[in-house]
Amino acid sequence: MTLKRRSLLKAAGLAVGAVATSGLNAFASSPEIQDKKKKKLALSVAHITDVHIGEGENAPERFKKCLKHIITKHKPDFFLNGGDSIGDASYDNVVYDQVIKQWSIWDDCLKTLDKYEVHSCIGNHDSWWKAPSKEHEMYGKNYVVKRLKIPNRYYSFSKKNWHFIVLDGNNGNISLDPEQYSWLEKELEQLPASTPTLLMSHYPILGTTQVLVGGGHSDCKKLKDLFHKYRDKVRVCLSGHNHLSDNTRYNDVLYCCNGAMSGFWWGKGDAESAGPGYYLETPPGYAMLSLYEDGTVENEYYPHTY
Repeated sequence: MTLKRRSLLKAAGLAVGAVATSGLNAFASSPEIQDKKKKKLALSVAHITDVHIGEGENAPERFKKCLKHIITKHKPDFFLNGGDSIGDASYDNVVYDQVIKQWSIWDDCLKTLDKYEVHSCIGNHDSWWKAPSKEHEMYGKNYVVKRLKIPNRYYSFSKKNWHFIVLDGNNGNISLDPEQYSWLEKELEQLPASTPTLLMSHYPILGTTQVLVGGGHSDCKKLKDLFHKYRDKVRVCLSGHNHLSDNTRYNDVLYCCNGAMSGFWWGKGDAESAGPGYYLETPPGYAMLSLYEDGTVENEYYPHTY
């Protein structure tokens, strides 16, 4: 995201500010508040998103410090990365050397997590669309899959009794393409009944932030209907993209847009920033998820000052 997007939001009159839920727990269902002491934790997962790493603003060292802080403070089992890992490869003026440099900085920063699994999804700023040709090895999403070391542009995996589905919304009008949607249907159908499932997309599927600044899935109703069909399985959907913190519960699914590691793109902010580095009212930060054996989930957004 660059000045192009920020200017567009202002021109559209949308920069009215989201209500940040920083530092507050979001629960998938209210009974778990009372039953928290009785529940058994299955996994502790760190969710980072919109790192937008680059050379400026001393971002690499600040990012590394935050990762070390997450490891020391929270001791997560693994990391989920919500996309827009690099500053930007998607605009028309980006050239080969810039793309290579950004990914090399990302690789260097991720050495901090060499003992951890990092499961990533593709953000809209990660792909280089102005490669010399569509046949060029660095063109588009296939190269991002390679650099993020993920199995495909969309995929799934399981940990403990939880199932994880990573989506690619970087298609027409921010949506799942037919092939991917069909795969998702089968994936949910074939899971054993009541398997607690977490989905991650770069873009919000439902929530408040896209009402304020856009950037949400255009196929949100179709996905909402699918999730309701498999409501014994789908528990939480994570996203980033909008750099805003928001937790929305609908049909007992918790939708969490978890801000941005980079906040205001590692900068100090502008006249609409509520504090240093904030995008509107949301500070730079990350989220920690507590996933319980009974399928309940807690999501907490932690601001950082690195």
